[in-house]
Amino acid sequence: MKTPQQISSELKQFTGSTVLYKHWLGFKYTEGIKYLADETNCYWLLDAIFSHQTKQFLSNPNLREFQIWHLRVENNSGILTCEWDTNQEVLRQEIEYTDFPLDRIKLYLAEEVLILPSEY
Repeated sequence: MKTPQQISSELKQFTGSTVLYKHWLGFKYTEGIKYLADETNCYWLLDAIFSHQTKQFLSNPNLREFQIWHLRVENNSGILTCEWDTNQEVLRQEIEYTDFPLDRIKLYLAEEVLILPSEY
C-alpha cells in the first residue's frame, strides 16, 4: 500500500493522456484518473461526479464545458464540491464515510472527460 505522499507525487507525473477509459454512465476519464481510482479504490468518486451530470445540473451554461471538482477529507468523512469557476460553488455533497487516503484532491471535468489538473 502506498502512502498518501507517494500517491500525490505519482499523480503529478500525469501530464497528458493518450488513452481514455469509458465509465458506465457514458463519460470518459484519463490514465491519471484511472491510476487515482485504482490506487485509492475510489471508483465511487467517479460515480459521484458523473451521477451529478443531469439535465438540470447542466442547464447552467457555465457547467457544460468545464467543471472544477474538489474532495476534502477529514476524520474519514468528506465534502465533494463542484465549482464552475474558482470559488464559484454550485454543488456540495457530504460524504458520511470514506477511506480515501488523501486530504484533498482537485479534478476537472472538461467536455465530458474527467482529468487531473496536471493533464489539462
